[in-house]
Formats: sequence, C-alpha cells, structure tokens
Amino acid sequence: MPILLFLIDTSASMSQRTHLGTTYLDIAKGAVETFMKLRARDPASRGDRYMLVTFDDPPYGIKAGWKENHATFMNELKNLQAVGLSTLGQSLRTSFDLLNLNRLVTGIDNYGQGRNPFFLEPSIIVTITDGNKLTNSSGIQDELHLPLNSPLPGSELTKEPFRWDQRLFSLVLRLPGLMPSEAEQLGSVPSDESAITPMCEVTGGRSYCVCTQRMLLQCLESLVQKVQSGVVLNFEKTGPDPAPVGEDGILEALKSAPPLGPQLWHSCHKLIYVRPNHKTGVPVGHWPIPESFWPDQNSPTLPPRNAHPVVKFSCVDCDPMVIDKLPFDKYELEPSPLTQYILERKSPLTCWQVYVNNSGKYSDLGHPFGYLKASTALNCVNLFVMPYNYPVLLPLLEMQSARTGPDQ
Repeated sequence: MPILLFLIDTSASMSQRTHLGTTYLDIAKGAVETFMKLRARDPASRGDRYMLVTFDDPPYGIKAGWKENHATFMNELKNLQAVGLSTLGQSLRTSFDLLNLNRLVTGIDNYGQGRNPFFLEPSIIVTITDGNKLTNSSGIQDELHLPLNSPLPGSELTKEPFRWDQRLFSLVLRLPGLMPSEAEQLGSVPSDESAITPMCEVTGGRSYCVCTQRMLLQCLESLVQKVQSGVVLNFEKTGPDPAPVGEDGILEALKSAPPLGPQLWHSCHKLIYVRPNHKTGVPVGHWPIPESFWPDQNSPTLPPRNAHPVVKFSCVDCDPMVIDKLPFDKYELEPSPLTQYILERKSPLTCWQVYVNNSGKYSDLGHPFGYLKASTALNCVNLFVMPYNYPVLLPLLEMQSARTGPDQ
C-alpha cells in the first residue's frame, strides 16, 4: 500500500501571483488534485494512502495523517492558506517522523537481524514549494537543516531521518509573474538549484524546476510513474574492473584500455523493485540483506545503520548458483549506468557476487549473499539474494541431499 505524502509550502511567498492570475498556492492545490486523477488510472491506486503536511509549526502542520480519511484530506487541502514562514527543514522532519510513526511497533526495519526488502512501506513525499529563501523565527537560513532530535523511539537506530523505502521529490514552482516572450522549449525538466535538491537526491528522488503549466503536467505524469514498490540501495564496485567482452563473448584483451578513474557505473544509488505476489498482493521473500556489523553480545546497543545499505559488487565472473528446494529472492534493478554496463557485456550466463562490508567476523568484505545477473533476454539486471555465504552452503546442502535422498 503506497503512501503518498504531500508537503505543501504555506509560507507567505506562496501568495505571489503568476502571469496566469493564480497564486503559487492555487497551483500547488491544483497539482495535488491532478496527480490524484492521473494516479487513479492505475488499478493499483486503490490501496493508496494520502497524507497532507504543511509548513505550519508542529504539530499543526499535519493536516491529514494516519487517522484522517480521504474527505478530510481534500477538505484540508482546499482550506490551506499561505501565511507562514519557509520552515522546510522542520516540515521535512515532521513528514519523515509521521511516516516512521509505527515502524518500530511493526518491526518492519528488523534492526539487528538483516534488512528484508520484502518488509516495506513504499512512500513518496512530494514537496511543492516556490524555492525561496528558508526562514524561521530566528531569521533567514542559507542551508537546509533538519532537526536532529526525534521523539520517536528507535529513531536513533538509523543515521538519517528517512528509510530505504521513502523517497523525496520536489516540484519547485518558478512560473513568472509576466507572460514569457519566448516560446516554451519542450524536453526533459531540469532539476532545481534550491536547497531541497540535494535532500531529494540523497533519498533516491529528485527535484523539478517547473517554469510553465505544461511543464507542471509533464512533471506530475513523471511522478505518477515513480510510485513503485521498492527500496533504495547503494551499489559500489569493489576490486578491479572486468576485462572487456567482445560481440561473440570472447575477451578482447588487445582492445584499447578503458578510461582511468571512477566511471558512472562504479557507484549507483538506485531502487530495486519489490514486486507483490500475484496471488496474495503482498511481497514475499526469504533472505535478508546482511547487516554491516558482526553481532556483539557484550554491546548494550545496536550500532546505527545507514538508511540505504551499501552493497559491494565484485566484477569477477562467476557461475550463478541455485539448487532445488532452496528458495532465492529476485529483484529487478532500476535502470542505471550499472545496469546499462552489465547488459552491454551480453553475458547472461555469468554473474557478479555482492557483499556487505563488515558483515563477516574475520574479513572486511564479508562473504557473498547473492549476485547481480543480466536476464536471459538481456532486457534487465536482477539482484539475486541467497543465504549468507551461499557458495559454501549450497554444495553442502547438495551433498546432504545426495546422502539422504531428495525427498528427505
């Protein structure tokens, strides 16, 4: 059940009028309604939950949360007024705390026992703002700061205020007050240069610099496509680059050397799609992504984790391993420079093993917990999650099965 939280800038500057005669706040309200209509075309939208937060001081900024119904959401949206300050940092913290309210009770984060991609509550925060200077009761702020303290129990177990299934997107309204003299240029919408953009990118989202009404509709259609069930991972290369591969799969050792220095595919911050089971409607899985520490029974507390696990991949070609009666989990990667690089190698019969640093007791890199592999049709790349140290475990299980018989 996706959660769609709209964070609306209700600072006084949202009262400014565009050349269309409407205020920025009017445009923001209309954008929310348009998004909901576009989203309603997807049958999966029947399980959506909508929330509404403004820049008002907490707790008054939460207009529609976990308890409020759809009618309350629409009524509160209609009655918003632009009279406050640009308290973006505090409002973002309020939004994340609202989303995280029940996570410790439900155990969805599974602290200390590995991260289960199939335990998720996919959430998107859509901030609609004018991108003006950030202000609070003390004056103007040059940078975006989120309050560090949170009243939520367990919030200290994650370093960041967000979680791996929560992404922030921002529509920054830049519509001019006068009719533009030049014709509108069609194409992709650029990111904005305001303070919220780095925060969006850190969560796996992005910002949009909205200069026209047509551009706004284009952004809303893009955002509807972003409503995906998945979690964000950091993929980072470990070890040397692979040898280049030719068209027929033969190594081209004499080919010109690859460019020196880091390449885009060496480090990618992207989503893995967690598809619901077609029978039950909820994701099903078996194996966790390991924690980045070895448990210490003498430690009184768990070490805080990063919101997005860092998954290291080794570019050594290996044979993919599966055995009968032992399940594995398979997640498609969001398109990225990494997926493009793997697909261009055209090697669907080999895989690259993945690791989490410090997950083992005796080595920094730990043992592999799965692998990256191109699909047979070479149209996507999948992350296979297996039992920890599966290259050792699977042959042992096969030996045991051969001794006792396959049905034992």
